[in-house]
Amino acid sequence: MHHFDHIDGALHAEDVPLETLAAAIGTPAYVYSTATLTRHYGLLRDAVAAHPTALGEALIAFAVKANSNLSVLATLARLGSGADTVSEGEIRRALKAGVPANRIVFSGVGKTDAELAFAIDVGVRQINVESAVELDRLIAVSSSLKQRATASRAIATPEIAIRVNPAVGAGGHAKITTGGATDKFGVPADEAHALYARAAASPHVTPVGLACHIGSQITALEPLEAAFRALRAMTLELRAAGLSVSRLDLGGGLGVPYHGQSDLPSIEAYVAMAARVLDGLEVEAAFEPGRLLAANAGVLLSRVIQVNERGDGRRFLVLDAGMNDLMRPALYDAFHDLVPVRARAGEPRLYDLVGPICESTDVFARDRLLPPMQAGDLVAFMGAGAYGAVLASEYNSRPLVPEVLVDGDRWAVVRERPTYEAMLEREPKADWL
Repeated sequence: MHHFDHIDGALHAEDVPLETLAAAIGTPAYVYSTATLTRHYGLLRDAVAAHPTALGEALIAFAVKANSNLSVLATLARLGSGADTVSEGEIRRALKAGVPANRIVFSGVGKTDAELAFAIDVGVRQINVESAVELDRLIAVSSSLKQRATASRAIATPEIAIRVNPAVGAGGHAKITTGGATDKFGVPADEAHALYARAAASPHVTPVGLACHIGSQITALEPLEAAFRALRAMTLELRAAGLSVSRLDLGGGLGVPYHGQSDLPSIEAYVAMAARVLDGLEVEAAFEPGRLLAANAGVLLSRVIQVNERGDGRRFLVLDAGMNDLMRPALYDAFHDLVPVRARAGEPRLYDLVGPICESTDVFARDRLLPPMQAGDLVAFMGAGAYGAVLASEYNSRPLVPEVLVDGDRWAVVRERPTYEAMLEREPKADWL
């Protein structure tokens, strides 16, 4: 499911040796594969296209929060992808990457009035409303914009979906579950009908459908199907009350094989299940994959600083990548396979994989079995293309990790590592100091 392979003993990204990239730009660094992004998007696009009757003119909208690099977004936009966004900044990134506004969905539990106004002004496809108070604010913002509109600058009435919390929580960790009854996202199912009717009565918004997203890294279809069936039932109830429902936004969340699992649901099975549930409704479906497209399209390239061995036999493999570069293990105990770029011969040994950050949580893994490792060796954290660089920071005043995009034998730095001077220049001293 990816294009990172050993060729002549050395790990490559497509046709580019990772050793070449390490020599040219240093480590740590994220490396993305165009071929993997293209393959994963193509699999989902083809699976959706196989069910035109049930899914309608379905939208695939990449979840920008998973990987917001402009070159990654532009690669997907050229393939036809839309964008699922959760901030004005993400909308701006999607637009700059070439995603048409009418293929952008704006989600999020805490949209500001300024963000709502921006989304209306640029004409996004749909705003997913997550609470009654947000609907009231959106109506007020829309009304205000229309009052200021001119003959040469008309403002369209925004189309909205009500994001439903179906009380079906799922995901690889409690911190990435979003559809449970106690999660902050969405409108409780028993309140959604009244909210939809209130939206339909307003001249300042146009309700077109329902949305849900129950979690991330979901490894079984059953919870997803339960959520989709809840949307189906609500659609029929709303229509029975005389309200129009033409879209169902199914969110994302399907898991990827971080541990090398072979028993995860396939993309084809996932889409076929959605088509089966939606069959006969005559709606346009939307899928919002993030991790599914990007995770295995990226690696974090790192170098061994040293190996610390203790008298009790424990070995710490100290890497130049830290939790500020890859937060997932510290944030929610995420697993990433670690692969030597060029493996040494010898009996495998157990290592604790740690970074240089001054935090006890700066541990990527305990007791990982690896070939003999030495200072200077290059390694790659696999499956790091989603929720990797987007969560990176300059904690401990470490320069922000750069990003590289590979396409065959071509490569380009698509986010540079800042110099220390550039980092310091961003913080002018107060003029009394």
